Amino acid sequence: MATHTNSTTYSDLYDTESLLSVEQKMVRDAMRAFVRREIAPHIEKWAESCSFPASLMKKFGQMGALGPTIPTRYGGGGLDYLSYGLLMQEIERGDSGIRSSVSVQSALVMYPIYAFGDERQRKHYLPKLASGERIGCFGLTEADYGSNPGGMKTHFKAEGEHYILNGSKMWISNAPIADWAIVWGYDAETGKVGGLIVERGMEGFTTPETKGKWSLRASSTGELVFDNVRVPKTHRLTGKKGLGAPLACLNQARYGIAWG
Repeated sequence: MATHTNSTTYSDLYDTESLLSVEQKMVRDAMRAFVRREIAPHIEKWAESCSFPASLMKKFGQMGALGPTIPTRYGGGGLDYLSYGLLMQEIERGDSGIRSSVSVQSALVMYPIYAFGDERQRKHYLPKLASGERIGCFGLTEADYGSNPGGMKTHFKAEGEHYILNGSKMWISNAPIADWAIVWGYDAETGKVGGLIVERGMEGFTTPETKGKWSLRASSTGELVFDNVRVPKTHRLTGKKGLGAPLACLNQARYGIAWG
């Protein structure tokens, strides 16, 4: 039976609408209306100017779209994964680049802090990310190792109460506007991959913007450069070591990307 919406008409050949709960439909319809109101009228201008409207992040926070599966006690939406997928699908209706920015915040920044961080880190970082007050990015990809993260050169070594971080990351969504970065590199002591929370303003940490993109133009993309950055040991994600940690984050993100 054909299903009709306000924005488009399509044939629901598999009757997927019947699989959704009332709450899931409400989540989907609210985001669909948001996209129609806040993104659709402006996206052509943002894409042409290759600019990301950072002010949207707080609005997404108000909609519960940032960290939708994160428990409410940390500011997240406490939603199920089907609702998360529906949110990403609706944002993608507006623009893939903007959906990408939301996916990064939720799946690649909030998720690792929740899954691999300690309670102090969860309480400090997650509520501000969930509200859109702070913006995050995820540093794994490098210029020579985009499809081979195990070959990354970024590394850190212990020195007193800090780690000294060196290296660089490439093609990082949200980098130029991010307040906090989840950065993956090799621990010089153990030889295993570890995650650090790097904050803007730390000496030696810069985020050059990537210019001349041909796609995802309404998202903010750049590099992460670390030149002897002193990161407090309290900023390490200690819940999981090895390459499996960042790859688990990518799996989380790919779920939302698939819906988009």
